[in-house]
Amino acid sequence: MSEQDVRTFKVDADDDGIRLDRWFKRHQPDTSFTTVAKWARTGQLRVDGARAKPGDHIKAGQSIRVPPAEALKPDAPKKRERLALSDDEIAFARELVIHKDAQAIVLNKPPGLATQGGTKTTEHVDGLLDALQDDYEGRPKLVHRLDKDTSGALLIARTSRAAASFAKSFSSRTARKVYWALVVGVPSIEDGMIELPIGKQPGSGGEKMHVDEAEGSPARSRYRVIEMAGTTCAWVELIPYTGRTHQLRVHMAAIGHPIVGDGKYGGQAAFLTGGISRKMHLHSRSLRIDHPDGGVVDVKAELPRHFAESLKQLGFEEMLGDTMPLDSPPPPSKAVKKQQAKQHAKTVRKERKGERRSRGSTPSKPGAKAGPKPGAKPRPKAPAKPGPKRPAR
Repeated sequence: MSEQDVRTFKVDADDDGIRLDRWFKRHQPDTSFTTVAKWARTGQLRVDGARAKPGDHIKAGQSIRVPPAEALKPDAPKKRERLALSDDEIAFARELVIHKDAQAIVLNKPPGLATQGGTKTTEHVDGLLDALQDDYEGRPKLVHRLDKDTSGALLIARTSRAAASFAKSFSSRTARKVYWALVVGVPSIEDGMIELPIGKQPGSGGEKMHVDEAEGSPARSRYRVIEMAGTTCAWVELIPYTGRTHQLRVHMAAIGHPIVGDGKYGGQAAFLTGGISRKMHLHSRSLRIDHPDGGVVDVKAELPRHFAESLKQLGFEEMLGDTMPLDSPPPPSKAVKKQQAKQHAKTVRKERKGERRSRGSTPSKPGAKAGPKPGAKPRPKAPAKPGPKRPAR
């Protein structure tokens, strides 16, 4: 390999702090991890002249030395190129935007549109992001997902730095998402917390989740009843405090109140009569998250037509929905309560131990006299009184 063939790249500010293998995924997607690892192992991959590993973190301004790209084998599958968007697709994507600034875009995703592509899924939000690039260098990036049949606020990052910042907010649970849903029946507790672990349901190929007390991942959801239509249906507000797949749908079905239109988890019982739409009634109503440049992104997404019509048909007033304060802290989880109890018991034991020690320094027998205090001067003895004289013999 000659030095003329070597490629050199400068680390941008948006890539500050990321792993080296992540940099390749962003900027050299045709270079596999196996190839990057091989270059590192043979000393061909260098950062500022020093040998580097795929897991090393890079800094803005550093220089990455990369060998020439290896030619693909004749039978190796070529990367699928994105098709150019039509004028209608570009117009459709731009109509979904409800917030846009230098770092973030928020879409109001309609029900029925997948977030990402997959088997037999060719129409999705990810495929429309080129329409939102504008004059920015990088392509907008998905930060989180909504189920195909769930509508509402969906956050898109415009830069790599913003994507990393938003991802950190979601992982640290500082971001707040509020959902609206219609559920079958009325929960007996109007404001409750659901703490049920969730795992993949065996035999479903990972397409369906269920409550798994033995091996599921911890999951917490809060709900509040906004209004009710007799005992048939309730309009609820939902806040997920963890991000498990299908979490809200699984949790509401698990307590006996599946989301209206969610046949996957509620079966036939999830569909109401009387002209209520058979589409799923789960909507990401609002999103609030720290902005990478300071301040917050705070957005509300309007309801899709079928959801708004169902509220009207059931006699619910939409204006009553936005009343749960996003800043209200969630009730402590069982694990936190258990830890608090252990800490309290430990504190009590320490206090009692200190009391026993202090009691050990006092006389234990009645009538016993305490010895002189350390450093105290000895008291002078009183002179002996003269006794009676004995008569002389």
